[in-house]
Amino acid sequence: MLSIADRTGRAGRFLWSAWAGLAGLSVFAAAWQLGHEAYGSFILPSPAETFTSLVALLTNEESWALVGATAIRALVGFSAAAGIGTLAGVIAGYHPAVMRLVRPQITLLLGVPPIAWIVLLMIWFGTGTGTVMATATIACLPIVYIGAAEGVATRDRALDDMARAAGAGPFTRLFRVVLRQMLHTLFPALVMALGTAFKAAVMAELLANAGGVGEELAIARANLDVAAALAWILLSVAALITVEYGLLQPLRAEFETWREAARPWGVKR
Repeated sequence: MLSIADRTGRAGRFLWSAWAGLAGLSVFAAAWQLGHEAYGSFILPSPAETFTSLVALLTNEESWALVGATAIRALVGFSAAAGIGTLAGVIAGYHPAVMRLVRPQITLLLGVPPIAWIVLLMIWFGTGTGTVMATATIACLPIVYIGAAEGVATRDRALDDMARAAGAGPFTRLFRVVLRQMLHTLFPALVMALGTAFKAAVMAELLANAGGVGEELAIARANLDVAAALAWILLSVAALITVEYGLLQPLRAEFETWREAARPWGVKR
């Protein structure tokens, strides 16, 4: 029951903290309205006009399917990058020579813009769903790798030695000591990689005409329908926020329960 109470308390504090996010969105909406009044609806439709377009999209079942297709492609690419990048980062964190060897390749991957990967993948594999997912994977991979590798490389080795002296085997030390220390850099990298996956997926869909939100943005561009384009962007961002705060943040809260002790209300007496 105590565990359930702790989770309920964390969920309540998380929901209560949403007020700060709503305040930030209100400021953003106010700046948006000022931009609309300065440049007019043709350049920047008002939030009300965009919201009307958004409601029209939400009443169409096909729009939900398109957003779902984009989200699935982005999540597949993100999941592949998270698995490969974390494993490679852990290996590199334990072996400095591997980290030095891989660093130029990571710099190369970070330096190549996603649009260049999209063009190459379209030439190699066509304009299907695989191109979109591969683009998301390549865009996310170096971010996840850096987060995992830095987390393992900067671990407290004294804790590892203490666990070894207590008789813990290598796998026990890895999962109980090292990986828990790695999470403080891995989770921020995963959050950044998730956003990158959605952006890369939408960009690939737009250029490859692969359906999803990206193709609808291309149609809105051709029709000079700025309100529809903004509405599709809001839907994509809403999907991203849903995945982040519905999946990543709860996982982070479960794995980093020790952080509660640093809060005044989290001290166990």
